[in-house]
Amino acid sequence: MKPLALGAAMVVSGLAHADAVEALRDFAKDVRSGRAEFTQTVTAPDGKRKKTSSGSFEFQRPNQFRFVYSKPFEQLIVGDGKKVWMYDPDLQQASSRKLDQALGASPAALLAGTNIERDFELKPQPDSQGMSWVQAVPRQPDAVVQSLRIGFKGRELAAIELQDGFGQRSLIQFSALVPNASVAPERFRFVAPPGTDVIDSP
Repeated sequence: MKPLALGAAMVVSGLAHADAVEALRDFAKDVRSGRAEFTQTVTAPDGKRKKTSSGSFEFQRPNQFRFVYSKPFEQLIVGDGKKVWMYDPDLQQASSRKLDQALGASPAALLAGTNIERDFELKPQPDSQGMSWVQAVPRQPDAVVQSLRIGFKGRELAAIELQDGFGQRSLIQFSALVPNASVAPERFRFVAPPGTDVIDSP
């Protein structure tokens, strides 16, 4: 490649990376609610063992979200703005944690948080897997999540990848995203079904 062409390619590449940062900023500023389907693939530290689950999620700023895992096992995670509830229907158990203790540097903090750049330092990453990526580095040390990357296809949120403190990698891929969807308030309230063993932290 000629020097001029190489220089042009480097400039275009740099703009693409910067666009991913701007796409995340625009998402945080302009998308106040939404719903989507997701597939989550968790890869063990050895890089060989993988587990895949799928479901749907809804969110509304500030700090309200609902993750419904439907396959292979059912699980519900609800953030009501004050607490995060986790419900396992098979075990008939539900537990809660205060929102600030549960969110940390989680994907929910990115999707439904109030101020991304207060909580994360944003760094552009090389394009891969047909997506533009931005890394979100927690400004406060997080013992659970070590790193987060957010992938965009154009201006549309497409994926979130994270690595936890145990070396596991999780890739959450989104589809059928509806930004600024109207979501009923009761979707972010957790009511334990009869017979559920509830552990509710104060």
